[in-house]
Amino acid sequence: MTKQKYIILDRDGVINRDSREYIKTPNEFIPLPRSLSAIKLLTDNDFSIIIISNQSGINQDLISPSNFIQINLKMISLIEKSGGAIAALLYCPLLSSSDSFNRKPKPGMYIDIADRMNINLTSCYAIGDSPRDIEAAHAVNCKPLGVLTGNGREIQKNNKYDVPIFNDLYEAAEFIVSK
Repeated sequence: MTKQKYIILDRDGVINRDSREYIKTPNEFIPLPRSLSAIKLLTDNDFSIIIISNQSGINQDLISPSNFIQINLKMISLIEKSGGAIAALLYCPLLSSSDSFNRKPKPGMYIDIADRMNINLTSCYAIGDSPRDIEAAHAVNCKPLGVLTGNGREIQKNNKYDVPIFNDLYEAAEFIVSK
């Protein structure tokens, strides 16, 4: 029996184009070049993919619950049509001012999914485009990787954990698969 392999991905700026105005409707969800191919590559190499994302636009009433569901259904549909799969999706709708343990850079969502799915986070890669993604992954001893899409230049400016940084999700996926 093979050991289950997991990868944690941020959504906005890693899988799809990010926006300072938030991704509020399914039409605004636009996959980044090669991101769907990267997820297929990971899926083809027996990785279970988990998406963990801050989504404060929900609590700011910028994203309706219905639109949030439709955005994620569109994402999952596009991923499945390209041959990939998503095992789980977790999100935190709270504002950064809430100081919630579940909002990245805090690791609550990572701990939650590890408990639910019996994941050893120390053997798990986590890919993000923001310092808060790296902070959350580092807090639970995941293997953090950065991508330059989205806010990735912010990771480069202060790479205090010396994480590998790739141009995009596809390059990060190739790195992981080669290990």
